[in-house]
Amino acid sequence: MELTFETTETPDPKDVAFIGASLAAFNDADVGAAERRTLAVQVRHAEGGLVAGLWGYTAWGWLYVQWLFVAEVARGQGVAGRMLAAAEEEAVRRGCHGALIDTFSRKAEAVYRRRGYEVFGVLPDFPVGRSRVFLKKRLASVPR
Repeated sequence: MELTFETTETPDPKDVAFIGASLAAFNDADVGAAERRTLAVQVRHAEGGLVAGLWGYTAWGWLYVQWLFVAEVARGQGVAGRMLAAAEEEAVRRGCHGALIDTFSRKAEAVYRRRGYEVFGVLPDFPVGRSRVFLKKRLASVPR
């Protein structure tokens, strides 16, 4: 079979969906179903506008926090910690035993450490001059 390679920053969404579905099927066959479910925590002000949010998913017994943002107006009020607590509680309800998050912000790293996360990996110069820090936390189990 002759193969051709393309590099693009605008892949066809159908191709992206095919790759994602194929990888998910491979992983499910290899290690078992991920049971991946989206998890979001949103914080709004009195008029309903969004001022903070956490977005990620649970899969294979882990909570993965992909995005966590707090607008300047809501910082310094424990919002990030409270969002993490809410996400962790839901993850435990879903049967998760661990949580994973990464950052290149030293302030965010300090927040995560205060919440009990511990560093398990560092990728230097991501971005250049900073380090991307990977943190994990063991979650309390829920009696079944």
